[in-house]
Amino acid sequence: MDSDPFIGRRPLLSDGRVEKRHRANVPVHLARTKEPRGAERTFTRDVSPHGARVVTMQPWHSGDEQLLTPLTGEFPQLARVVYCQPSPAGGYYVGLHFPVRSVRWGEAPSK
Repeated sequence: MDSDPFIGRRPLLSDGRVEKRHRANVPVHLARTKEPRGAERTFTRDVSPHGARVVTMQPWHSGDEQLLTPLTGEFPQLARVVYCQPSPAGGYYVGLHFPVRSVRWGEAPSK
């Protein structure tokens, strides 16, 4: 009996993601879970309900836990670093995954 590999999970998009990202510059505070008072005010580049790409001035390591707080009224969100890449303009792009719950972003995505 053949089984369907997609039963119980969503098919991946062409870039390997489960959800489509939307370009959105949402202001956020980004902090280490162990040092929430040292939050950096920054913004997202793109978002999805279970993740975001954030611009930051400090490097992060894959697996680090962060607290991301959208400044658009959404509650603080526990996030796990998936990747950290240098930005051509300086700073870093950090890919975040929200393992606990999804985010309803307070800003309409730009096209």
